[in-house]
Amino acid sequence: MSISVTPKKLSPLASLIFFSRWLQLPLYLGLILAQCVYVFHFWVELSVLIGAVWGNEASLQHLLTAVAVTPELKPTSLNESTIMLVVLGLIDVVMISNLLIMVIIGGYETFVSRLGLDKHPDQPEWLSHVNASVLKVKLAMAIIGISSIHLLKTFINVKAYSAQELIAQTSIHMVFLLSALAIAYCDQIMTKTMQASKPH
Repeated sequence: MSISVTPKKLSPLASLIFFSRWLQLPLYLGLILAQCVYVFHFWVELSVLIGAVWGNEASLQHLLTAVAVTPELKPTSLNESTIMLVVLGLIDVVMISNLLIMVIIGGYETFVSRLGLDKHPDQPEWLSHVNASVLKVKLAMAIIGISSIHLLKTFINVKAYSAQELIAQTSIHMVFLLSALAIAYCDQIMTKTMQASKPH
């Protein structure tokens, strides 16, 4: 037989402070709008790529200008490297969109209010055990993925960059990687500490 527990009545100040979490709602709604912008941008770029493949001159020129690092190094035709750069740009949009989804759903669930998706068939697997630490690790891994895409695009256009720029971009990527490892390691230590402190 379950015993219902009456929630403790909060003081007016505590109620105000706790209610202030809803101030984040406009921020998450804004991120949803940003997601819409990314979806629109994705389809625009994809339509330009398809148009260029089918011989549309305006689409081809737009594409060649978009992938050119400098006007002097603008490609003259739609070759494999150009298509790869465009596709990597599309993948970059998708990965940033995934990052937005994690921030919107995970952040709202963690910091604002429960979404009540416990038995929903489409509930993301990671959402069942999400907390601030898990969210930070997943965001760090997503940022590494985005950084990897940018680094790959740089290496495809390696002739357009100086040695210093290549070293700088690689170093920044390594900083992201080390930061993610440090976050994951700290999260592991905290998890072990919490488990050890629990009474057996």
